[in-house]
Amino acid sequence: MERVTTETDIRRPIQAVFDFVTTPANWPHWHPSSLGVSGATDHALAVGERVTEEYLVAGQRGRTEWLVTEREPPHRWVIATVTEETHTEGRVTYTLTATETGTHFIREFAYTAATAVPEPAATVIRRQVEAESAEALRRLTALLEAE
Repeated sequence: MERVTTETDIRRPIQAVFDFVTTPANWPHWHPSSLGVSGATDHALAVGERVTEEYLVAGQRGRTEWLVTEREPPHRWVIATVTEETHTEGRVTYTLTATETGTHFIREFAYTAATAVPEPAATVIRRQVEAESAEALRRLTALLEAE
């Protein structure tokens, strides 16, 4: 499984950050790959809840259903999917730690393609995912610190 891990420090209380990032309606506001969400979008999702997301990741547009598999507020939240178009497996893990100035937030995106992607295409895809993930955390930090 490929893993892309990004992290940031946000000057907001841990519970506020947890509630914001685990509420799907907020995703398109901070993650450039999230084009829209439908279903249970208006609250922090619990284990067993699902949400559908329209996405554009590394130039690939698609639609997938995420399932919440773990939730330990306000420290950990995990969602998993298998994409409809490419049958790529994905898992997103949020890990949050309270700090003196707010919250340390780690986002890990782990994925495995159903079919092997040859080099150098796999490297190009990984770099795009890394760039999108870094931009997401930059936007998240700016958005939450502006409140």
